[in-house]
Amino acid sequence: MPNPKHRHSKSRGRLRRTFYRIESRNLSKCPQCSKPKLSHRICPFCGYYKGESRVTILSKDEKKKAREKKRTS
Repeated sequence: MPNPKHRHSKSRGRLRRTFYRIESRNLSKCPQCSKPKLSHRICPFCGYYKGESRVTILSKDEKKKAREKKRTS
């Protein structure tokens, strides 16, 4: 295995690491609820995609009631 002959300076190592940063996601505005969402995906807040309701989004209370109902069944 080859080993480096000379040590790299701190600035040279840091210059190499400048490209390792995390990039922010490109968010678009949902036409139904105007909240930010990832493009080409169903809105996690309203459940719409391309103007059609694809998923029904339940509120916290509705989810809780559904879980309780499932346990009793």
